[in-house]
Amino acid sequence: MLNEREKKVIAAIQGDIPICDRPYRALAERIGLSEETLLETLTDLRRRDLVRRFGATLRHQKSGYSANAMGAWQVEEARVEEVGQIMATCRQISHCYRRNPSEDWPYNLYTMIHAESEDACWDIARGIADQTAVEKFTLLFSRRELKKTSMIYFPTDHIDERS
Repeated sequence: MLNEREKKVIAAIQGDIPICDRPYRALAERIGLSEETLLETLTDLRRRDLVRRFGATLRHQKSGYSANAMGAWQVEEARVEEVGQIMATCRQISHCYRRNPSEDWPYNLYTMIHAESEDACWDIARGIADQTAVEKFTLLFSRRELKKTSMIYFPTDHIDERS
């Protein structure tokens, strides 16, 4: 299903992406490909629905934020897309996604809010609630990070960078 070049590209993107002006060029050089070939391969993997998305992990402690909270929002289903678009534009939000509610937990839209304090997270959430007219929400604050890793689909140690 996947050729060796595709496996190398997937292995290259499953870890941290370099923070630089041309991260795809840096990744491509690391695995012995041109930036153009890496991007063409990613585009083809995406077109074939083998790579559906990239996820970003914000290490909020290293970025100057000392508080982060999962905002759980109860949004009318007909408004989820509209409200989600508004929430996603907030610069203090790194993630925004919809999940199915349950009988005991009626929330269906979630955001990750990052700020300098828990009070600031609440202020941001109240501002978003006012802006979107969503009245029912709660914040769940991170107390301790237990695990934050990326998925590993192909080990990188067996891929020869020159092949």
